[in-house]
Amino acid sequence: MSIIADDNDFKREKTERNPVIKAEKIEFDKNFENCIRPKSFDTYIGQSALKETLKISIEAAKKRELPLDHLLFYGPPGLGKTTLAGVIAEQMGVEIKITSAPALERPRDIIGILMSLKGGEILFIDEIHRLNKVAEEILYPAMEDFILDMTTGKSQTVKTMRIPLPKFTLIGATTKAGELSGPLRDRFGIIHRLEFYTEEELSQVIKRTAGILNIDIDDKGAHAIARRSRGTPRIANRLVKRVSDFALVKHDGKITEDVANQSLDILKIDEFGLDTTDRTLLKLIIEKYDGGPVGIETIAAAIGEDVRTIEDVCEPFLLQAGLLQRTPRGRKVSPETYRHLGYKNIQITEQKGLFEKH
Repeated sequence: MSIIADDNDFKREKTERNPVIKAEKIEFDKNFENCIRPKSFDTYIGQSALKETLKISIEAAKKRELPLDHLLFYGPPGLGKTTLAGVIAEQMGVEIKITSAPALERPRDIIGILMSLKGGEILFIDEIHRLNKVAEEILYPAMEDFILDMTTGKSQTVKTMRIPLPKFTLIGATTKAGELSGPLRDRFGIIHRLEFYTEEELSQVIKRTAGILNIDIDDKGAHAIARRSRGTPRIANRLVKRVSDFALVKHDGKITEDVANQSLDILKIDEFGLDTTDRTLLKLIIEKYDGGPVGIETIAAAIGEDVRTIEDVCEPFLLQAGLLQRTPRGRKVSPETYRHLGYKNIQITEQKGLFEKH
């Protein structure tokens, strides 16, 4: 698996501010992610329906001796979109080049990547909804006709060139499919949403990761971590590492149900998977705004978080879990939120009525 130079340059620029600490963190995170990433559909846990569809598409592409159709994966962060792209490349037996839309600021960035592709290779663009208009327009003929339209010169000397490209597969990943333009979305032949994982699936992910990292964990310990992982493999893998630290220092190194619960309580991750930021957000809506509705910008300013962080990181799970609701007037909490956070006196007549029905 090769990484586009733009992505490396971006990481390198970030490390220059504190070369030692930042470089070590990036290298550690990269090694951790790479060592636990599955390389085949057999080891990729979850997303069963999507895997079956992809297996058929890949087999058909191989029989036709053609590249796979362009794919678009969308859904909340941490569900395995990048990992799935790597699995597809392995199954197709081709190289994959990885970049992200924010790194493609100039036309030459996307042009350079497209011209470096070889026949059948996969180009993976993360956060593809953040592509600028120029890069998007360059992609249109590249995806549809495998042609790169370029202009040279200025004013009266402008010339248009059409450069043929080898047939390739573009895999786009986004957390906000609704922000993709219609013309770009329509050029993807395969579009799939990745769903949150069940507790059983997350338990399998946790046990697989623990096995790779030589962490001793029993079934109940895996389920205890899975319950607080918000249906997200990325969070589950991160919690395995944190709980294993606690087990090693405070216990005999084995992760049991009690050890997992104790360590996650210390980390302030409750039995619903909510962390401090989530609870602060929900309590703010209840205590300061009578349960809502309240605008997202107001919430962000009040808790000191970026709007995008709330929308991309906090909200997907809170909405899925039924703890937060979106309305035309803003965000509001549900009756379940009051119960979960231990509020007994409901301030909103509508929600009080709902409680009385139960």
